[in-house]
Amino acid sequence: MALVPMKAHSERVPNKNIREFNGKPLFHWILAALEATDVVDKIVVDTDSRHIAREARDRFAVEVIDRPYELRGDTVSMNEIIGHDIAAVDADLYLQTHCTNPMLRPETVEEAVERYRTTDTDSLFSATPVQTRLWDADGEPINHRRDELIPTQDLNSVYEENSNLYLFTGESFAKSRNRIGDEPTMLLLNAEDAVDIDYPIDFKIAEFLHRDRYGDSPSFEEVLVT
Repeated sequence: MALVPMKAHSERVPNKNIREFNGKPLFHWILAALEATDVVDKIVVDTDSRHIAREARDRFAVEVIDRPYELRGDTVSMNEIIGHDIAAVDADLYLQTHCTNPMLRPETVEEAVERYRTTDTDSLFSATPVQTRLWDADGEPINHRRDELIPTQDLNSVYEENSNLYLFTGESFAKSRNRIGDEPTMLLLNAEDAVDIDYPIDFKIAEFLHRDRYGDSPSFEEVLVT
């Protein structure tokens, strides 16, 4: 089962989730991608927006959870929202993603579920390899040495949690109170597939990449068979 939280308010990108993105409201793309997979049997949208709830029901095969008032606002932890949702809807395996990941492909979702089911782990999250010189707040190198200026492509990778997808069970969530459990595995995504929209510049970059890959204002069919 897929959980997709969508709030009405966006502090950094106004109306982000319903804003037009390459010809359609942004949140349409992730719901269409989830519907196109062979591994998602139910899609649950958690929202505080009447507009999103109505349009999601009208256009997609989804169940909508009306987010309670105590879980609304910009400071509420996503883990609190997930805890509320999995208490409301039972499933053997939960997949949580965001509508701010418009480059996520159906086949990536299917690959993630296959990886989870064939590894001895309690959860899975997507990550992006990073090979650049990183420093901590005290000016100390994190993944390199000051006295050894090797090319960045030869650095050991570190891995950025990219918020594209998470897999977990109710049991693992109850134990850790986190969508990432105590013994997770990573699914590595390239930077293009892993685009996550947090800031206005991210929206512009993601829309450019989407148009470059799929063309201008494509249909869902054109995108999902690419």
